[in-house]
Amino acid sequence: MLGSTGHLAVLASEEDEDIIHVPDGQPYGKYVVNFDPLDGSSNINANVNIGTIFSILPRVTRKGPGTIEDCLQAGRRQVAAGYVMYGSSTMLVYTTGDGVHGFTFEPSLGEFLLSNQHIRMPERGRIYSVNEGNYCHWHEGVKRYVDWLKMDDHATGRPYSARYIGSLVADFHRNLLYGGVYMYPADRKSPNGKLRVLYEAAPLAFIAEQAGGMATDACAA
Repeated sequence: MLGSTGHLAVLASEEDEDIIHVPDGQPYGKYVVNFDPLDGSSNINANVNIGTIFSILPRVTRKGPGTIEDCLQAGRRQVAAGYVMYGSSTMLVYTTGDGVHGFTFEPSLGEFLLSNQHIRMPERGRIYSVNEGNYCHWHEGVKRYVDWLKMDDHATGRPYSARYIGSLVADFHRNLLYGGVYMYPADRKSPNGKLRVLYEAAPLAFIAEQAGGMATDACAA
């Protein structure tokens, strides 16, 4: 369906090894979509929230079918990003660089209605979300930081509460609304971490920054 809109030159999915070309006979647009079609899929059988994450960029090639060069761009070139979360309600959260807005699907109307306008992350959160099962493999700097979050210090709002679902969209959405820190740090087993830059890290970083938060990849020391 996306490839038939006339707005896209090429698509890339976390589930496909190669890029996805626009169907034959369709016009080539000036945008690119990178997406994770089903984030948290390992949680489906446990009835845990899952989602779809997407990133929209301007193409860099000038005409004709899009190429992998169009997909492999830096996150700062995104013109829009967002996610759809499937749970007790279905929500669309997105940004075009002018704040973050959330829409909730209303089944009786078959439409998404604006439910969360100009979402802002709290200046100080009380939640940290990370897979502590990997603690023994973390670098020392990450261990010290997580240990610090657990220490009792009223002045800095500690200790933080641990909340980890294992579906990136669900963990991120909760922290977006309530404030907190989400991490998937590099470790000895996964030297680059496990978040995919194109499909997960870049679009959610864009949303976090537009909501008054921040994003960094400098946590492996």
